[in-house]
Amino acid sequence: MGTVQTTAPSATAETRSSIPFRILGPLFFYFAGAGVATVMLGPLLPGLIERWHIQDAQAGVLFTALFAGQLSGAWIASKNLRASVIFGAAITAGSCIAMLWVNFSAAHVALFGVGFGLGAGLTAGNVIAGTAVTSGRARALAILNVGWSIGAITCPTLVRIFGSEAFFIIAALMLALAAVIVTRLPRQEHAPELLQAPPSGLPLPALPLALFALALLLYVGIENTLGGWLPSYAVRNSAVLLASSISFNYWLAELIGRSLMAVVVRRLGESALYCGSLVLLITAISMLIFMRHPRDGQIITLTILCGLAIAPLYPLIVSFLLARTGNHPRLGPLFSMASFGGATLPWLTGVVSTNFHGLHAGLVVPALGAFLLLAIAGSITRKPSLQ
Repeated sequence: MGTVQTTAPSATAETRSSIPFRILGPLFFYFAGAGVATVMLGPLLPGLIERWHIQDAQAGVLFTALFAGQLSGAWIASKNLRASVIFGAAITAGSCIAMLWVNFSAAHVALFGVGFGLGAGLTAGNVIAGTAVTSGRARALAILNVGWSIGAITCPTLVRIFGSEAFFIIAALMLALAAVIVTRLPRQEHAPELLQAPPSGLPLPALPLALFALALLLYVGIENTLGGWLPSYAVRNSAVLLASSISFNYWLAELIGRSLMAVVVRRLGESALYCGSLVLLITAISMLIFMRHPRDGQIITLTILCGLAIAPLYPLIVSFLLARTGNHPRLGPLFSMASFGGATLPWLTGVVSTNFHGLHAGLVVPALGAFLLLAIAGSITRKPSLQ
C-alpha cells in the first residue's frame, strides 16, 4: 500500500494555489538560461569547423557528446527534482567556461558536461511544471518552454557580438539562474507532492512507454538537427546569409510558435495541432532537400516555417505523457531517450552529408524522423483511459 501523507493540510487552498506560480517563475528564468546553452553549438559550428579543420562527420560527433551528456543527466533527474535543477545549472556553467580553452578532442568532454547539467535540470523542470499545473498542462508547459526559446534566440546574438567569448556570458547566466532557483524554488518539505516523485512501478505498459520514448527521441533529434545544421546549410548556399542570423530566425520562430500555442490549441485541440504541425514540418524540410539552388529568401522562409512547425511538439508530447503518468520516479530514464535523439540524429546528418557530399542529403535524416513521428501520432495523442 502506498505511503499516505499524514501531515495535516497545513497549506491552505490559497497557499496551494500559489505553489505553481512559486515554482514556474524560477523555472521560467532557468529555462531561458538553459536555452542559451542548449543551442550554442549551432551558431558556433561553422567557425569551429573552420578553426579545427574538421569534416561534417567529425562536427556531428560534437552534438553526440553534448546530447550523450543530456541522456546521462536526464537519467538521474527524477531522483530529486529540485536538486537536479540546481546542480544541473552549476555543472552546465562550469563546463561552458571550460569550452574557452579546450581543443577539438577535449571539447567532447566539456560538451558532455554541458549536456549532463542540461539533461538533469530540464528534465526535472518539465516534470515539476507538468505536475504543478494539471489543468491546462499543455499551455503551462508551452509557457515554460517559451522561456527556453527566449534563451535560444538570445544565443545567436551573443555569439555574433562576443564570438567564442559568449561561453563566458552563458556560464555567468547559468550561475545566476542557479542562485535564483536556490532561493525561490520551494523546498521538498513545502511541496513534496510536486518536487519529489513517489515510489511506484513502471509508469505505462511496455508499448506506449516505448512509443513515448521514441517520440521524445525523435523530437529532440529533429529540433537540434535543424537548429545545428541549418546555419551551415545557409552559409553554404548563400554568399550573404550569416549562420547567426539563420539560427536567430529558427529559434525566434519557435518562440513565436510556442507563444501562440495557448491560443491555437484552444481552437484546434491538442491532437489536431500536433498532427498539423508535423505535416508543415515535413513539407518545409522536404523543400530544403529538393531545392538545388535555393534563394536567400527561400532559405529564410523555410527556416522560419521549420521553427514554427516544431514549436508545439515538445510541450504536447510531454503533456500527453504526463496526462497518463503524472509525477513518476522513472520518468528520468524515459526523458533520457530524448537526449539519445539529440546525440544521434545530428551526428547521423553529418555522416550522411559527408558521404553524399552535401547537407541536402543530410536533411533527409530529420525528414524521416518527422514522418515517423506522424506515423505514431495516433498512439501518442490517445487520451488516458479512465480507471
